[in-house]
Amino acid sequence: MTARGSLFALAGSAANAVFGFVLVTVVTHGLGARGAGAVFTGVAAFTILSNALKLGADTALVRFVSRDLELTGGGGVPGLLRSAVLPTLLASVAGAAVLLCSPGLAGWLLPELTAGQAVAVLRLFALFLPVTTVALVLLGATRGYGSVVPFVGVEQIGKPVLRVLLAVPLVLLAPGVVSLSAAWLVPGVLGAVAASVSLRRSLRAHPGTGRPPARVREFWAFAGPRAVSSLFDIAAVWIGVILLSVLGTSAEAGVYTAIGRLITAGTLLQLAVRLAVAPQISRLLAAGDAQGAHRLHRLSTRWIALFSWPVFVLLAAFPRTVLSVFGAGFEGGRSALVVLAVACLVNVGVGNAQTVLLMAGRSGWNLTVAGAAFLVQLGSGIWLVPEYGVLGAALSWGLAIIVDNGASAWLVRRRLGFGTVDRGYLCAALVGIGVVAPAAFAVRALLGDGMAGGLLGMVLCIAAFGALVWRYRLPLGVGEFFGVLRKRSSENSR
Repeated sequence: MTARGSLFALAGSAANAVFGFVLVTVVTHGLGARGAGAVFTGVAAFTILSNALKLGADTALVRFVSRDLELTGGGGVPGLLRSAVLPTLLASVAGAAVLLCSPGLAGWLLPELTAGQAVAVLRLFALFLPVTTVALVLLGATRGYGSVVPFVGVEQIGKPVLRVLLAVPLVLLAPGVVSLSAAWLVPGVLGAVAASVSLRRSLRAHPGTGRPPARVREFWAFAGPRAVSSLFDIAAVWIGVILLSVLGTSAEAGVYTAIGRLITAGTLLQLAVRLAVAPQISRLLAAGDAQGAHRLHRLSTRWIALFSWPVFVLLAAFPRTVLSVFGAGFEGGRSALVVLAVACLVNVGVGNAQTVLLMAGRSGWNLTVAGAAFLVQLGSGIWLVPEYGVLGAALSWGLAIIVDNGASAWLVRRRLGFGTVDRGYLCAALVGIGVVAPAAFAVRALLGDGMAGGLLGMVLCIAAFGALVWRYRLPLGVGEFFGVLRKRSSENSR
């Protein structure tokens, strides 16, 4: 992974956030909060299923392919792929068959649609389930080769752009829950083709010096716990939509989806850095360079926190202004947005602690933490959603975020010795929160949470933040992170 690749990952995450935001805006304006809630309830169930049925093989391939390249030159990768793809294909086909044969599930999941519409939506998602699941596994292998281009090109640029291009004419000419669900699903087929082509090229470029047997038992011993924790991770993002659809209304599910898109957009840098550092940390640990892995994690955490904290401060300061972009009916989600923005200050503040656990081979630890966080979210969600609606769903997710990230950071620090708090980190906290937060809330106190106050607050905060980052760029180590990646890339190419 080069610095250029890291920038491409960041650009891809930004594109994903922008086009995902545009898609939610288009769908909510075309169908209203109720119709959009039905579409994204289907998306939520589909996303949870596809991520569960890949059985953790995608993350396992990131780790094992990168290790195989470090140790044998890639000769064992074909065996790893055979061990990974067939079980996930069979699992996803079985999952699709269950959905196709369960019309009653459609009525339970989408109670505000007619029976015919609900069944049509569920069957549509079922047909696309196997191809999407296998594509995610193949993209995990391409990441193991050290390139983020296939994953970013497919998942963060290609599919989001195509979804918007399909959704816009449908909203204008034939708006409907079924048609817009199809617009979300169809790009997955092209994504699977692109993933296959890219992986084939990587295999040809790294034939290895032999064909050692795939470590099937070791592979699935790692992938098994990751399969369950991956389910918990993705369910944390989408379970609130399903709970609101079942225990509340589709309109509330639509509002919550819009809030979730904003929160996801705020973590785009964290995702981009995760794509960049995961295979690097795996290779460093495989080579016995724990100090290098520690340094990379420490620098990446500082970088994530510095540039992500101001985003969530602004979301918390001007929730009404931000939510007004989605149209009428979304202002009721103001308190929920504030809750999640505060929780995400903790999320980005610990960096990619979960990734360190996984790349160190501690998928069991990751499972325990993710399972505990999910139980907190599900239990509190069932209790809070019927009474507080969108705010209840946000509170449950916020609690889960704090439990997951706090426990992961503790394990990384206490069990692996990966610390993150140093002089540069404290400087980042001072700039990212200590300066931006008072400025943002001062503007809100003077001008209120309207368009004028929101725009002025954002402009002033961005200007102050940029000036301080430039002034303290050396203690912050802004360029040091890319320097570490560039150095590691040059060492791998020798």
